[in-house]
Amino acid sequence: MDFAMSAKAEDACARMWDFMRDSVFPAEQEWVQYLAANGAHAYPPVMEELKAEARGRGLWNLFLPTLSGMSNLEYAAVAEITGWSPVIAPEAINCQAPDTGNMETLHLFGTPEQREQWLQPLLEGKIRSAFAMTEPDVSSSDATNITTLITRDGGDYVINGRKWWITGVADERCKIFIVMGKTDTSADTHRQQSMILVPRDTPGVEIVRHLPIFGYQDQHGHSEIVFRDVRVPASNLFGAEGDGFVIAQARLGPGRIHHAMRAIGMAERALALMVDRAKSRVAFGKHLSDQGVVQELIAQSRIDIDQARLLVYKTAWLIDRYGTKGARTEIAAIKVAAPATATRVIDRAIEVFGGAGVSDDTPLAYFYAWARVLRIVDGPDAVHRRSIAREELKRIAPYVG
Repeated sequence: MDFAMSAKAEDACARMWDFMRDSVFPAEQEWVQYLAANGAHAYPPVMEELKAEARGRGLWNLFLPTLSGMSNLEYAAVAEITGWSPVIAPEAINCQAPDTGNMETLHLFGTPEQREQWLQPLLEGKIRSAFAMTEPDVSSSDATNITTLITRDGGDYVINGRKWWITGVADERCKIFIVMGKTDTSADTHRQQSMILVPRDTPGVEIVRHLPIFGYQDQHGHSEIVFRDVRVPASNLFGAEGDGFVIAQARLGPGRIHHAMRAIGMAERALALMVDRAKSRVAFGKHLSDQGVVQELIAQSRIDIDQARLLVYKTAWLIDRYGTKGARTEIAAIKVAAPATATRVIDRAIEVFGGAGVSDDTPLAYFYAWARVLRIVDGPDAVHRRSIAREELKRIAPYVG
């Protein structure tokens, strides 16, 4: 068992760290100031500068193996680094959610015409996209519950329904929605759903509001949308009618690797901030780093992070070799483990910072909010624990006694 990174991964990580230190971290304050002056969902021009620089450094579309030549395991290490600045870095290298999942979906299931119209501009970073599945009126952790209807009408499909927590919509560069709904409510449970492409400017699409997370409005937004008699050509359908659930499952596997590693990156930055604070802050006559209780927080954080990272690496390795079906239990496990680890580590860092930790003077408050949200997106922890337990209950132990 070899724990060393490949030469390709080492090179990509070194270039990514140079980019982070030279450009991404210095851009964070400019990003915040621009949004404060121009509105929470404005698009700071510095991002286009960062994207151009990332392309010049060969840091572009690394998430897609067919383009980057990197395995999921190799890319995982890069994704972790972007998590140190999760608002800016992923988009700067065109590896941001939900676009990565949507690009993977278009790449795997789109027709040549769909890929030319929508995948190509996404790969070039010219537009953004959204994935519309979650609904406010049903428990969307069970995707078979969704009630949005996609009805065939001659050469078109007509869509009616309501979605919410649809990431990316507040940014006007978001030009295309992948919408999941039911095309046949009488079919078998997992064959009722289909996916269809809906351009943002299609008549009947109403963007109702942009939802905050713990009071934070992300630049790209998380939005509520109503579809009223939205009509699109039948050629906008992904695959065949009834393929929606299968496509959704294929979409979520690699994406959970990305989310998990970015969460670990956030945890690493929180730990780095915690250590720096402990070394520089004095209380009760000595540095916090000399206090046993603070040393305990630091030590446990290092243990938690390294454990979570190894589990994600194992999952990426399994996906590379056996596909998402061969890593089903591990994908569910990292979806639970990585955000939970990040939440704990960030909470400890806030403890060491005191009042400063819950202010906007550090990234910790936002990190905590987003890490907690990650325990809900792509299915809440309880659903994934249930999946893991079911697999465990099927196992036959080599010995019980």
